[in-house]
Amino acid sequence: MVRWATGILLMTSLAACMGPSDQLPDNPYAPATDYSAEPVDQILVGERLMDAGENELALQAFTRAAATQGMTAVVLSSLGSANLRLGRLGQAETLLRRAVAEDENSPAAWNNLGVVLMEAGRTPEAVQVFRKAYALSNGDSDEIRDNLRLALAKFENSQYVEEENTYKLVRQGTGEYLLKTTPE
Repeated sequence: MVRWATGILLMTSLAACMGPSDQLPDNPYAPATDYSAEPVDQILVGERLMDAGENELALQAFTRAAATQGMTAVVLSSLGSANLRLGRLGQAETLLRRAVAEDENSPAAWNNLGVVLMEAGRTPEAVQVFRKAYALSNGDSDEIRDNLRLALAKFENSQYVEEENTYKLVRQGTGEYLLKTTPE
């Protein structure tokens, strides 16, 4: 009898603690989409996905941004950077050239174009592009300066052997990437 009374007392006290938000919904399905809510910025989503190494998903997010925002310089640069990370140098170059044509004063877009040119083995052009990017950043970007130094070293060293170094693309900030050498 005591156990039964204790059980009833425990159950009623637990039921009293449950508020309306703790109750299970009558509908077992997920809540409906709130179409009046502000949409998530797909550029931000894409940048976070690139930080996580999910470059294909980032490319999809940047494509969604293009659908909503249009092919702005930021969207073009983001699409080019994602393609660069995926090793699609031709597509990346095309998109980044369109980005710098759209916004000639974007040091990040010029820097990313320089990285593509370095990856493609077109060092003399990459040096010029990095110089422009560095000038546009007023010399304030250490990442662009390092890329320029690397390109100049490769350009000036006529005995440079491609097999000695491999390159790694490192994200440094919003839309800026650093080309680092790593010894094999």
